[in-house]
Amino acid sequence: MTPILFNFTDAELSDFITEMGQPKFRAKQIREWLNRGAPDFSVMKNLPEKLRNDLDKIAQTLPLRVVKKLESSDDQTTKFLMELYDGEQIECVLMRTSYGNSVCVSSQAGCAMGCKFCASTLLGLRRNLTTNEIFAQVLIAQWELRRDRTDTQSVRPNGDANNGDVSHIVIMGTGEPLQNTENVIGFIERANRDLGIGWRRITLSTCGIVDGIRELIKWARPINLAISLHAPTDELRSQIMPINNKYKLQSVLDTAFEFSSLHNRQLMIEYILLARRNASGDIELVNCTTEHADLLAKLLNGKNCMVNLIPWNTVDERNFAAPSGNAVHRFQDRLISHGIHTRIRRERGNDIGSACGQLRLKSAKNKA
Repeated sequence: MTPILFNFTDAELSDFITEMGQPKFRAKQIREWLNRGAPDFSVMKNLPEKLRNDLDKIAQTLPLRVVKKLESSDDQTTKFLMELYDGEQIECVLMRTSYGNSVCVSSQAGCAMGCKFCASTLLGLRRNLTTNEIFAQVLIAQWELRRDRTDTQSVRPNGDANNGDVSHIVIMGTGEPLQNTENVIGFIERANRDLGIGWRRITLSTCGIVDGIRELIKWARPINLAISLHAPTDELRSQIMPINNKYKLQSVLDTAFEFSSLHNRQLMIEYILLARRNASGDIELVNCTTEHADLLAKLLNGKNCMVNLIPWNTVDERNFAAPSGNAVHRFQDRLISHGIHTRIRRERGNDIGSACGQLRLKSAKNKA
């Protein structure tokens, strides 16, 4: 396997460089570039050209590389298709917003959860990502932001908000983070320590792995927790989210609220609004009638939470449809009438397949 210099310890990197006949200080220079997310050796301009060329032949910088980059039509969202050392591929999304720059990272190649409305799980789970593989996604996004600032051909709207580094991280890409808890926690701690991203600017989204949430309770860091709920009853949730057969709705919510109350944080409830066409071709609401809203409000009454409503984003292989705008607002209005804090999420990157539920394992699909 090609050596990945980012994965080396400082001592290993120093040995590698000196074995090439180079002075030790070159290892420190290379480490500085690696920590900035250098995608290849050609950008390391303070290294001799011959050394850059030699390194390019025998090593790679990061534990993943960008094989494709897609830009949304509003020029505010970038989706990266990245390849891992073993040929598996993942996706990562950079979102430039008025409040800063947010990166949505993947925690697994593929997903085992089997949610009926999602693209990420179509081909199952391939493997967990390492801490370095998750962290490198943020570095690649950071490198892109710095390229924005120096490339005069890449002027973007929204002013100063797009001139900074990564300010927020959401662990909402491909995979279930709490099936890879050790590496995900290691990643979060590193992002906080090495990049200075505050705990409260990091959000972890889970389908509701109760054992994993209990690990977060023991870990006791004040990150934001989001629960992918998507139904107000066990019967309906089990139909669209098989994980509910193991972890029932009330158990998930009780444990999640226990975590959020430790740090006086608002629990985020993610709720994808689903519809489907019946045999007559008419749209029927699956989980977002006013009756569903009443049941959801009963579950959440008096709790410190925010419900993010997400109209379903198209996944070709899934037999669902997005509800009408009127249906979405009726559902929201009903929740608000019960005193539930709610908002309709503005989806970014839908045109490049990077909105909620659209990220998928690309290489497995191509290999099949």
